[in-house]
Amino acid sequence: MLVLEITEGYKQIFGRKGGETVRKYRCTSGPRRGRIVSKATTCNAPLSPTKSMKFKAVRARKGASQAQKTRITKRTNAASRRLKGYNVGARRLKKRVSRKRLFKRKKI
Repeated sequence: MLVLEITEGYKQIFGRKGGETVRKYRCTSGPRRGRIVSKATTCNAPLSPTKSMKFKAVRARKGASQAQKTRITKRTNAASRRLKGYNVGARRLKKRVSRKRLFKRKKI
């Protein structure tokens, strides 16, 4: 039995919006590859040069302090702690599937 994985440019994950757990998407292709977005259609939308430049400037200024705040939030916020478990479960499932596929390829 051959297991095929269909990739559509995004993977479904769980994310946080305030104190709630919501469904989000991680882009696997397109101009936003690797980014987490709220709508799957955003992955292939064209990039805005103005917003991109502004984001880079803010990131350069505030990156370090934002990283510290993020670390505190991930440790203390109840929604963030729940998310860890949800998304780790998805990763484990993916690993199991990929191992099977590798095993099958070696036999052939």
